Amino acid sequence: MPTSPASPTARPSEAAAIAAELRTAMGKLTRRVQHEDQIPLGQVAVLGALDRDGAMTTSDLAADQRVRPQSMARAVGLLMEQNLITRRAHPTDGRKSLVELTDEGRAALEAERGRRVGWLAQAIEDELTDEERVLLERGAALLERLASR
Repeated sequence: MPTSPASPTARPSEAAAIAAELRTAMGKLTRRVQHEDQIPLGQVAVLGALDRDGAMTTSDLAADQRVRPQSMARAVGLLMEQNLITRRAHPTDGRKSLVELTDEGRAALEAERGRRVGWLAQAIEDELTDEERVLLERGAALLERLASR
């Protein structure tokens, strides 16, 4: 009797095929949603990290985003020029400074997120049936479970 892909007895090759299809689809969707951005992706990622994790040093931001410190210093400089982030003295180490969101930075990040969610919500509304929306909602919960593994 054949096993379904969702079956706990699915063969590893079935899981690999599902994983490959999922990775491709998620990549396409991510790129399409990012197309709505008005702030470059790397800068949005920095704003998002500061929003999630709070003030950080440029070195910590570079490590968080897995980029070279020099690249992060450029991104921080561009964001500071736009008044989206600011620097303040590190509370315990006078040699360091912390970078944090400004009110303008938080508003810009929320606008970016709103554009992304807005596009995706409209696509779901336009493209999917009620039954497909239910399946997508269930799938989102499964993706969240996989991501937290």
